Amino acid sequence: MSFKSLGLSSAIISKLRQQDFTAPSPIQSKAIPAILKGQDLLGIAQTGSGKTLAYGLPLLMKLVGDEDYKNRHAKALVLVPTRELAQQVHEVIELYAQNLQRRVKTMAVYGGVSINPQMIGLQNVELLVATPGRLLDLTTSKAIRLSEVRTFVMDEADKLLNLGFKEELNEILKLLPSHKQCLLFSATLSEDVQNIKALLLKDPVIINIIPDKKSVDLIQQESYLVTEEKKGPFLRYLIKEQHLEQVLVFTSSGRNAEKVAHKLMKNGIDASPIHGKLSQGARSSALSRFKSKTLRVLVATDLLSRGIDIPFMPCIINYELPRSPKDFIHRIGRTGRAGSPGLAISILTSEDLHHFKVIQKKMGLWATITETEEINLHGY
Repeated sequence: MSFKSLGLSSAIISKLRQQDFTAPSPIQSKAIPAILKGQDLLGIAQTGSGKTLAYGLPLLMKLVGDEDYKNRHAKALVLVPTRELAQQVHEVIELYAQNLQRRVKTMAVYGGVSINPQMIGLQNVELLVATPGRLLDLTTSKAIRLSEVRTFVMDEADKLLNLGFKEELNEILKLLPSHKQCLLFSATLSEDVQNIKALLLKDPVIINIIPDKKSVDLIQQESYLVTEEKKGPFLRYLIKEQHLEQVLVFTSSGRNAEKVAHKLMKNGIDASPIHGKLSQGARSSALSRFKSKTLRVLVATDLLSRGIDIPFMPCIINYELPRSPKDFIHRIGRTGRAGSPGLAISILTSEDLHHFKVIQKKMGLWATITETEEINLHGY
């Protein structure tokens, strides 16, 4: 199947070629025609499967042909859980908006930065990417109105609903018109996602993309058993002895991300944490340095990792395991993308073993666990 067969314009197809996209991903091939037809949709697919283009390209197609517009009345709204994801989604959509026959103004708004420039910038915006809290601030100040929204997208719906955004979401839904196209995209089909599907979607197209085992097989998994007190030294040993570069390390909390990054820096490894309590400037700076490979290690929580999209990231390390097997798949799926091999390392303690076996069983893949007692960690 080709992008042309999906009904996309020659301008968008030309930009896709420039970005070396030759064929649509499974979620794109199924979602794009349905969205162009105006159907509601629920798309379940792992991060990195191409969801942003799956809804972003047809949104642009619909907007460019619709010149009926009122200033400060967005026609398309994409709701996301984090600032990083808002920036990422906007950057992707804006790239493809540049080639259109009519300029479609897009913008991302989120908290952690001054609201005044955003209020000014919302003039003539047609496609808005937003986090819930900042969106409500802007609607309260009448910088943007949602009564003309024709397509409403919830991206990472599972995380939006898990993070206590339900009250904000209810407020936003009250501001949206009753007649609109609704699109839900999620990495998992949780009970909350099922509930919001029943509330929002009318006769939806349902797409459930099962992760391609071949892509998982590209990922080399390594697991090491250590004592709790040796976790930090062993992490530093791995990074130094294996000469790992551009490493994404996962922790279970922002506090632990700070601790791990501090210890890495204290031992001569350039590292930075990224979590929700950091200022937007600090988060943006760390992410920019990591993407440009001037920062060796980024220590992140699961939530913040959703805004990190690097096609050829060579290595991720689970310093702490996630609660959910689905989150484990999401983590290791950050590497081994675009047909390139990747390395996923898990550092385990004896308390992790049962949970790790549950994760491996759910995945249908088994990683050998290597003992580390004989490794000399003196100096790490």
